[in-house]
Amino acid sequence: MSPPVRLLMVEDERNVAETLGERLRAEGFVVTRADSIASARRALGEADFQLVLLDVGLPDGNGFELARVARELAPATAIIFLTAHAGAEDRIRGLELGADDYIGKPFHFRELLLRIHNCLKRAQDLARIPGEMRGQVRIGRALVDFERFSATVDGQNSALTHKECAVLRLLAERAGKAVSRDEILDRAWSADEFPTSRTVDNFIVRLRKLVEVNAADPRVIRSIRGVGYLLTQISHV
Repeated sequence: MSPPVRLLMVEDERNVAETLGERLRAEGFVVTRADSIASARRALGEADFQLVLLDVGLPDGNGFELARVARELAPATAIIFLTAHAGAEDRIRGLELGADDYIGKPFHFRELLLRIHNCLKRAQDLARIPGEMRGQVRIGRALVDFERFSATVDGQNSALTHKECAVLRLLAERAGKAVSRDEILDRAWSADEFPTSRTVDNFIVRLRKLVEVNAADPRVIRSIRGVGYLLTQISHV
């Protein structure tokens, strides 16, 4: 029998936190609540969580900054923004900082559960690293560690989001072969996130900044017109 999922809920509104926490516990989750960035950082440093539900507006700062910290402290942990700040700019910013999903308030509890389970499934899939992808893998100019969700370029280490890892790992597993946008979408996104082929293109732009010597003239991740993308340079360290 699998152990219960440990979930950190970062929410400063007491009534919301109590109601949501009670319903999540009824679904079998072990829920820890933090009501500020400071208390959330302490919780992340003291325990392992499979998922963080994170509000943007917190009394001591911005949830976006906490998402960055959470990615560094617990790279394997899934992150879902659960917030009234659901505008397009905030949503894009949250996803770029490493959130796996972004849900606006008010929301239906069953939808939240669906998105939680989707995020957990994708995180579990990413944790199953095939033997050839274990350890450090050189992709272009970057040393990528899929187990640690990180990449090192010129001695500088940076965290990879779950979606960045999923996209890059699929391209690496299929190195030398064209991978369609639809296949990339199937690996990294779920249908309830309403992704598009443009979503994939935006992620490729970010990955090229990481692995290419000149992102404006990509040689590592090549575009295949009418199909998708092809990874050309990979070696095992």
